Amino acid sequence: QVQLVESGGGLVQAGGSLRLSCAASGRTFSTYAVGWFRQAPGKEREHVADINWSGDSTNYANSVKGRFAISRDNAKNTVYLQMNSLKPEDTAVYYCAAGHVRYNYAYWGQGTQVTVSS
Repeated sequence: QVQLVESGGGLVQAGGSLRLSCAASGRTFSTYAVGWFRQAPGKEREHVADINWSGDSTNYANSVKGRFAISRDNAKNTVYLQMNSLKPEDTAVYYCAAGHVRYNYAYWGQGTQVTVSS
């Protein structure tokens, strides 16, 4: 069983940066792939970025490519999402998810709100 807690969200002006953290419980977190997703009001949840268990393979949505960076520190059981050059359209609740099989995430966090003002 893995429990995920996101943090680092907040209000930022367009062009600014935030770093989200996804802290996990459980001794085997280093064996899990992790993804970040977001959901804006009235919209479906969408994939933002993901990373494999070792951290040497990442994938990004086209909308964030070049602006966001996902990384992980398995010693700290934490995955990060560095978000730069934020735009108002990045406003959403951001969730992290984990699973043994990449893109098949069994565990989800409660989400953290990111609001980008214009």
